Amino acid sequence: MATKPAYIAADVVEKYLDYPTLIPLLERALINFSSGREGGVVQPIRTIVPVSKHKGFLGVMPAYSAADDALTTKVVTFYENKTSGPPSHQATVLLFDPTNGILKAVIDGKVITDKRTAAVSSIATKLLKSPHAEVMCILGSGAQALSHYQAFTQQFSFTEIRIWSRTRENAERFAEAVGGKIRICSTPQEAVTDADVIVTATMSTKPVLFGDWVKPGAHINAIGACRPDWRELDDTLMKNSVLYVDSKEAAAKESGDIVISQAAIKAEIGELLKGTQPALSDKTTIFKSVGMAIEDTVSAKLVYDSWTKNNEN
Repeated sequence: MATKPAYIAADVVEKYLDYPTLIPLLERALINFSSGREGGVVQPIRTIVPVSKHKGFLGVMPAYSAADDALTTKVVTFYENKTSGPPSHQATVLLFDPTNGILKAVIDGKVITDKRTAAVSSIATKLLKSPHAEVMCILGSGAQALSHYQAFTQQFSFTEIRIWSRTRENAERFAEAVGGKIRICSTPQEAVTDADVIVTATMSTKPVLFGDWVKPGAHINAIGACRPDWRELDDTLMKNSVLYVDSKEAAAKESGDIVISQAAIKAEIGELLKGTQPALSDKTTIFKSVGMAIEDTVSAKLVYDSWTKNNEN
């Protein structure tokens, strides 16, 4: 008799997905991805199905990691112009037994998406930020803004953290939720002026961050604008910075900031971790994150293995 797949809810995912454990696993996954065939990662570019009538998209993101012997598919939806109601992004990860294809678990994917994205940004920031970075700012106040705040305050020591959101109410709600000392800014320019590390985590389809505002030598993590016709960063910033990505192939197809500006990609983060590319921390740097299925695979396996071990004891 077939065993029903486990269902692992968001609160359980939250319990088992901690940054100190997750970050080293993701570093290895990024290295394996950037090592080509010898890295053992099979990951096609995600399939996107537009739901034009409702201004939404359905994404399907499969991946297999030979090193982890893990096979998953993430199904994610994201919708524009969501001011209330459900979150703009929702996701579910299906974890399969790679030896026989049996579905082992259905795992809530929202926490996985939020945390693995912030963890990879932390990895990029560790490699690319100035060693003297003191001021961080976040543009946006949604789920990714929150996960980046949590990850970055755990991994780094900043003397000042700033936030800007399209409405002050959202920024104030964010500041209240995190409970830390955070400066609410009235404009994105105010937030980024003299900032050493910048996170853009918006649903913007037009630039919200301009090169003329950015301090030379700053590091930017660009999280939003995941469609080829969406932007968060202007051409000045894109063309006058050193650009790093998670996946060259995916970023060149999916990132509007890259597609429209035609900015040249320097390297993948996995190549930096391998040491095959030097980090240029004295330059203004951008890490453009489009998100990769292998990150979900590694995260989901960590959750499932931890959950299984806990239930067996």
